[in-house]
Amino acid sequence: MTKFSRPFWVANSVELLERLAYYAVFIVITLYLSNVWGFSDVEAGFISGVFSATLYLLPTFAGAYADKIGFRSAIMIAFGLLTLGYGGLGLLPTLLESAGLVKYEMTTSFNGLDTSPLRWTIVPVLTLIVIGGSFIKAVISGTVARETTTETRARGYAVFYMMVNIGAFMGKTVVDPLRKSLGDQGLVYLNFFSAGMTLLAFVAVFFMYKSVKTEGQGKSFAELGKGLLKVLGNGRLIILILIISGFWMIQSQMYATMPKYVIRMIGAEASPGWYANVNPLIIFVCVNFITSLMKKQTALTSMTIGMLIIPLSALAMSFGTQIGAEYILGLHPVAFMMIVGIALQAIAECFISPRYLEYFSMQAPKGEEGLYLGFSHLHSFISYLFAFGLSGFLLEKYCPDPRKFASKADFVAATSHAHYIWYVFVGIGLISVIALLIYGYVTRKTASKQ
Repeated sequence: MTKFSRPFWVANSVELLERLAYYAVFIVITLYLSNVWGFSDVEAGFISGVFSATLYLLPTFAGAYADKIGFRSAIMIAFGLLTLGYGGLGLLPTLLESAGLVKYEMTTSFNGLDTSPLRWTIVPVLTLIVIGGSFIKAVISGTVARETTTETRARGYAVFYMMVNIGAFMGKTVVDPLRKSLGDQGLVYLNFFSAGMTLLAFVAVFFMYKSVKTEGQGKSFAELGKGLLKVLGNGRLIILILIISGFWMIQSQMYATMPKYVIRMIGAEASPGWYANVNPLIIFVCVNFITSLMKKQTALTSMTIGMLIIPLSALAMSFGTQIGAEYILGLHPVAFMMIVGIALQAIAECFISPRYLEYFSMQAPKGEEGLYLGFSHLHSFISYLFAFGLSGFLLEKYCPDPRKFASKADFVAATSHAHYIWYVFVGIGLISVIALLIYGYVTRKTASKQ
């Protein structure tokens, strides 16, 4: 604990608050878009995919700009925008309700909103969250890079990842009680909670964040452009980003597909927030242990082990509708196998994510940590852009909204192959594993020749 500086701990603490706010909203983003705004599965998948993908694209540029203006200023801009954005996601639906376009209760009654162009007023509000979040992605992980040494960096990123998942766990915990007690109206109020968390983080940064590590601050835009081109020209990093995107395409289904899938297959009593909480809980418990276990192994070796696990998680999720038992340990089989799959995802993530961030940070010259760590998040831009869009089509084909059917028998017939959704992601995982094994072989061979 004493090896890390005060800015390190302040940055990680506000990261916890930011993740708490983000995951409270993101775990039900597709439900929010469909149940509160009236978007279809495909539309909700498209909007969520573009939103989350852009959130991971912009850190490449926000990180470079943060190097220029300083990390403290960048974090304050970020939390200011996030507070406005989350507040807007709560306030805007109430204004539309006042206009008579919709009525929020346990189940939303649409009076024209679901066909109105006013639905798209959500886009500028989401844009505020995207811009604010893009600074956070680059600056917090960049702070970890600046405030650690070569010897402490792997542990520093393990601590960072642990704090991320404490926040994720706490945020998802809020969701199900609100949704079950207030229904769709609870999905609206949830955003005010997130706005409160980011406002608290803004105050904490204002009073407590001050770092002496200011390398790169004050760079010209020409220098920023040269740095960005240098990163884009690193073919080895680009290929690794593309391969790791396969992992995130599967992991992102916890948000893209899982909430709607379990509610439709189990019923309103399903608790997607609690199922998703298995992920941060296991990461919190295991990430430091796994990082210590793998400390003598290369980052690439650790990532390969994680990639070998991830196809198994999607396969486990597919078994939920194939098991004949009514309940397993008191849980619906769909819920039980979803929890098993999410647990496997979490273990894979412990092997992959901290070492992936460490790998990128080691490539960063002094003063360019924000740029490089922002660039490292491009894997999520690629994966979320495709994963959410794919999810919307798969849900409509294999697990459509039950409200579209006249009888339960018709719905059961329409969802008889719901498990096919997960077979698609098993295939993506297997391709990614093979690609990473080839990548490791080629890079080791190249290194031995040099």
